[in-house]
Amino acid sequence: MGLSLFSEYEALLHRVDLMKKCPIPTAERQTLFEALLSVCTWVKVYCLWRPNLPDEGDNHLIELALAGNAIAIVTNNVRDLRGGELHFPQLQIMTPSQFLRTLK
Repeated sequence: MGLSLFSEYEALLHRVDLMKKCPIPTAERQTLFEALLSVCTWVKVYCLWRPNLPDEGDNHLIELALAGNAIAIVTNNVRDLRGGELHFPQLQIMTPSQFLRTLK
């Protein structure tokens, strides 16, 4: 977990238009978020690789994954995260269903 990702998650939890579709009450969402944070490893990003993804706001995800020595980013936004000018062969970008198949 990094500061940018934390801020993004926190902002999403406070988006009324998005959260009114969520069946989980506000207090339970906050508890779930805190539970996620309790098992996260916080990573400081010292190098800005700037992979130049189509959405500038996604660059921090690649940088965080590299700084944390992650082997994969699991997302439904695979197309955008694979669309950068810099490629990192050691870092897989996969959907949740692709990731689940690796656990078998």
